[in-house]
Amino acid sequence: MHAVNNVLSRIVMIPTFRSLRQPNYRLFISGQILSLVGTWMQTMAQSWLVYQLTHSSVWLGTIGFLNTFPMLLFAFYGGSIADRFPKHRIILITQILSLIQAVILTALVFFDVATVTMVCMLAFTLGTINAFDVPARQAFVAELVGRENLTNAIALNSATFNAARIIGPAIGGVIIGAVGVVWCFFLNALSFMAVIMVLLKMKIESKPAPPKEQVSILLRLQESVRYVRSDRSMIAVLVLVAVITVFGWSYTVLLPIFADTILNIGAVGLGNLMMSFGIGAFISAIIVASAESKVRPSRFIYAGMTIFIIGVSVFALSTNVAVSLYSLVLVGMGLIMFISTANATFQRRAPDAMRGRVMGLYLLIFQGLAPFGHFGMGWAASEIGPRSAILCGASICAVSGIGMRLYMNSQREK
Repeated sequence: MHAVNNVLSRIVMIPTFRSLRQPNYRLFISGQILSLVGTWMQTMAQSWLVYQLTHSSVWLGTIGFLNTFPMLLFAFYGGSIADRFPKHRIILITQILSLIQAVILTALVFFDVATVTMVCMLAFTLGTINAFDVPARQAFVAELVGRENLTNAIALNSATFNAARIIGPAIGGVIIGAVGVVWCFFLNALSFMAVIMVLLKMKIESKPAPPKEQVSILLRLQESVRYVRSDRSMIAVLVLVAVITVFGWSYTVLLPIFADTILNIGAVGLGNLMMSFGIGAFISAIIVASAESKVRPSRFIYAGMTIFIIGVSVFALSTNVAVSLYSLVLVGMGLIMFISTANATFQRRAPDAMRGRVMGLYLLIFQGLAPFGHFGMGWAASEIGPRSAILCGASICAVSGIGMRLYMNSQREK
């Protein structure tokens, strides 16, 4: 951990990494790097475990559904909690709970008693924890770096997230091939200790607690919706995020099928597919961090959608391993260019007092709708095949992107 923090401290003078000049943010990122590697190892291992237990695209869609469905149920409530209580404390609690979840999953697999039902229950549990963790984490970044460095910090968060996406699945694939999935779950449990240690080490100034108004969650949701509705650009971004979430990103639940039956590359190959996405995502996050002050957000948003649609379409049609790997690099570049810019747009426009709730609304769409995309993609793959299912989703994304661009242009001309 100390070594990671030292490396980060040496690159803070580069403008692309200016957010790292804040000591607390630098500590936060160093813990995230280690924890996220473990998280991506578990994500890959969990999908492979479910596929080995069931050999079913519907079950793969179901596990994706249960991973993300709690966001729909609890994300806005999690955002409201983040506005009312210290975000540092919320994140510390959620990381401890995530550690416990990983330990339980490790024990079940180690003693060979894990069933698909148990894995699904634990996936839902982790999704519920994340529904409170993610809004607090998103809003916490703004407190660490300030509004002027917010877009840069979000892009660097994406870079960190996707650097872990490169390393985690690559290591995970090798570990599964050599000693089995249980070690991926065990190492993920250990990785949560990194974040917990960093959170305890951070020096957070105590701030007066905001007044705890006796306002219902429904009224808080209505307040955030009214705020977002007053901004046409935020509405457009939210619609596109919804479309990409349901019809685009959901392709990920089918990766084990592509690895096992279409490309015939096994668990190690599945890790390589996920790693390729991570490479593209990491490159894109660095590009956004470097150029966010020079390029209009709308250009990044529509360019990202275009690159993603091209990449995922090529992946769906490919039967060649190399072509599939390179196409997923494009997918990662496009998707993260779109998502990181959309996220920054929401955070930058949200007032401080409402940031948790506004991000809760954003996450309600971004991750709350994901379970329906995952379940729908799994069902569609069982009916029309995995390739056709992904191509249908890409087509819907393309039509939506073109339609929204034309609509926004027409509104500007009025």
